[in-house]
Amino acid sequence: MVFPISGVETYVFIPPLVAFVISFFASMGGLSGAFLLLPFQMSVLHFTTPSVSATNFLFNIVAIPGGVLRFIKEGRMAWPLTWVIVIGTVPGVFIGYVLRIQYVPDIRSFKFFVGCVLLYIGIRLMSEVIAKFRNKHSKTDELEKKFGQRTSHLRKSQHSRVAAGLPSEAVIKTISFSFQRVTYEFWGEIFTFRTVPMFLLSFFVGIIGGIYGIGGGAIIAPFCVTVFRLPVYTVAGAALTGTFLTSIAGIIFYTVLPLKTDMQTSPDWLLGILFGFGGFMGIYLGARLQKFMPQRAIKLILGLVVLYVSLKYILQYFV
Repeated sequence: MVFPISGVETYVFIPPLVAFVISFFASMGGLSGAFLLLPFQMSVLHFTTPSVSATNFLFNIVAIPGGVLRFIKEGRMAWPLTWVIVIGTVPGVFIGYVLRIQYVPDIRSFKFFVGCVLLYIGIRLMSEVIAKFRNKHSKTDELEKKFGQRTSHLRKSQHSRVAAGLPSEAVIKTISFSFQRVTYEFWGEIFTFRTVPMFLLSFFVGIIGGIYGIGGGAIIAPFCVTVFRLPVYTVAGAALTGTFLTSIAGIIFYTVLPLKTDMQTSPDWLLGILFGFGGFMGIYLGARLQKFMPQRAIKLILGLVVLYVSLKYILQYFV
């Protein structure tokens, strides 16, 4: 099948299948999978025009709602964190769109940019897996310890090999939300972060996401976990929701506000919808099964894949 806008020629089942696999694992870490889907489009499908970024945004819009609904249903949506991310990211996405069209339209420079972003994400993820990068005992360690103890206990009591996951009482409860600080409770532990630094992080991440076409969740989620010390179980839903809402803004910018009339910037609608359909199923199942997976396993899988792709894209710039 040939997709007319992008010029991509592939079997019709390939886009949803690839998106399903990527999104299934990525959603467990609060990511939509768009950060890996874009390299697939460029390197495998040879879709390299600026509209590939817009197609990635379209994928997010179609794919993410299933996972968001799952996190809401299970009470693992940190709404104050979500709104801070959205308010900070949207204006950044617009700036990122302008920079993408004006300064990084060629594929070689864009791949180098993508590689640098992925390298940062990969290092952040892997730093939580490698013990020497962990310099103190944290509340997220307590959650991981509880996770292991609960799983071990229920496996013995039920004589089953099936993981037990998080208990029903492990829900997010907002304690306070102000311009200075946000505090919430999760599974008996209190977590807090300063509002302004999170807003500024979201703004700069929005710029990067606007260039890349990822909405920013792929960068915000690891940063929230490693720097703000928030558990991935509570970050995932907020990151996905923020990515969904900012992707809507990204589609509008790339489609309605063309900066160069001789350049294709609007998404390949059919291709994006097919990616989104597979991503919808992958994110929904990933969000459902996230509570059965230890945080370190999630980070290890994502970190290894991200580092491989990042190094490949960075090296191509110098060859």
